[in-house]
Amino acid sequence: MIRHNTGMKHFSSARCAVLFCLLWLSAPGIGHAQSQQNPLYKAVEDYLRTHSQGLPGKVSYRITPLDTRTQLAPCDAYEPFLPTGSAPWGKTTVGVRCLGPSSWTVYVQAQVSIQAKYLVAARPLTSGQIVGPGDFVSRSGDLGTLPSSILMDAEQAIGKTVKIGIAAGQPLRSDQLIAPWAVIQGQNVKTISQGTGFSVSSEGKALNNAVEGQVVQVRTPSGQTVSGIARPGGIVEVTY
Repeated sequence: MIRHNTGMKHFSSARCAVLFCLLWLSAPGIGHAQSQQNPLYKAVEDYLRTHSQGLPGKVSYRITPLDTRTQLAPCDAYEPFLPTGSAPWGKTTVGVRCLGPSSWTVYVQAQVSIQAKYLVAARPLTSGQIVGPGDFVSRSGDLGTLPSSILMDAEQAIGKTVKIGIAAGQPLRSDQLIAPWAVIQGQNVKTISQGTGFSVSSEGKALNNAVEGQVVQVRTPSGQTVSGIARPGGIVEVTY
């Protein structure tokens, strides 16, 4: 029974749309067969499947049913969305709007598991150490329980410098490693200036360190300072 602020009044379930409870039970998640029988959960499952297609590894979903006391008006069209701050993996929340004939929004909790391989330290790695092929191994697990910066490809780790110490068995993350300098301060570099219909190369001296893709300033022989993008081999791309 719901009490209106102007007096006692009984509402039918169809008129409780905007008064539903956004509560979740700690009950077991619903399976695929159950979600197919409920259009709301099917919309959530289809949404998660679509937004996880580009994720590596084997993806599975587990949707937590709404509280049994939740009452929603009939709906013919659902629009799932990902609330700000939520990610399509791990423990997440999917919002669902009813587009008609009623108008309401409900939030459904789900667990998205991604079984894939990722990199862990094979031995303790010290600050300043250059990572080599023997410093890490692959391990299988649920990426949904790990930071989004986790590394999965050996090329993402080899040749990079350890920023802070990493214990053996600890997953490798991109924020723990520093890419090698593509350009070093004081280094003689080759600048390549490109524009519409022309390309000119020149020499200069780098005024700061930069990894590949970062901006580096270069002093030309004439004393002019230009900015460009650092590339391996002491190349700086200057675009006009």
